[in-house]
Amino acid sequence: MAEQQHEKYYVPASSPWPIVGAIGLGLIAFGAGHTVIDASKDADGWGVNVLFAGIAVILIMLFGWFRDQINESMSGLYSKQLGHSYRQGMAWFIFSEIMFFAAFFGALFYARVIAVEWLGGAGNNAMTNAVLWPDFVAHWPLTETPGGTESGAMGWMGLPLYNTIILIISSVTCHFAHVGLEKNNRRQLTGFLAVTIVLGLIFLYLQGAEYVHAYQELGLTLDSGIYGNTFYMLTGFHGMHVTLGTIMLIVMFFRVLKGHFTPESHFAFQATSWYWHFVDVVWVCLFIFVYVL
Repeated sequence: MAEQQHEKYYVPASSPWPIVGAIGLGLIAFGAGHTVIDASKDADGWGVNVLFAGIAVILIMLFGWFRDQINESMSGLYSKQLGHSYRQGMAWFIFSEIMFFAAFFGALFYARVIAVEWLGGAGNNAMTNAVLWPDFVAHWPLTETPGGTESGAMGWMGLPLYNTIILIISSVTCHFAHVGLEKNNRRQLTGFLAVTIVLGLIFLYLQGAEYVHAYQELGLTLDSGIYGNTFYMLTGFHGMHVTLGTIMLIVMFFRVLKGHFTPESHFAFQATSWYWHFVDVVWVCLFIFVYVL
């Protein structure tokens, strides 16, 4: 009986990029925390410098890691078995992101359905309301905290609605770009991918404009209590994911221009498409539960 042949499974050399990424994320977390502290004190601190240093490190990590992965793929080092591992890895990564946002949505639901109602005297908490904040009325969005801090509420009409339409359209254009790749229609692939990138950049610009409007005109800041905190936590982290997704799409665009990918082999593009659709679904949920309800 002939000896069974097994595919070779490529194991890359030790890479510095996971450590570099961990350092970058640590700098971002540390810098973001101190930036918030400095902003609350109206002081010019060094937190923002650490924050931007962390962002720079992450960009360097992404460039280096993407470069190494592309070189390995184009060198023919990957096998079908390794492709299955990549698909499993991306699926688990997206699942971890689902749990990430589930925790934040859970915090929002707890604040809206339980904490605010308790402060208003619901259930067995009438004494808590009477003693601590007798004039407090439970409602959402909580534009006036029990301590008396007031702010405006961000409605769903206007920029949030425009951004929702933009992301939904971008999901459609991303799908058609993927269809073009599967049909080996490079013109369709390039055109729809370019449109998807432009829509992602427009979304980020409009979200920045929304934040300026919230801070300057509505007085909705991180000092606005639980409503302001959950608003910026959910929309801010989603904006970070859109930024990462846009960077991934841009990388895919330049790879397409260089002639990479075939209808049979294009998992990098497929994984980016999965991630972009995930980001779009999260925004639709966020639009409903943060802006509309």
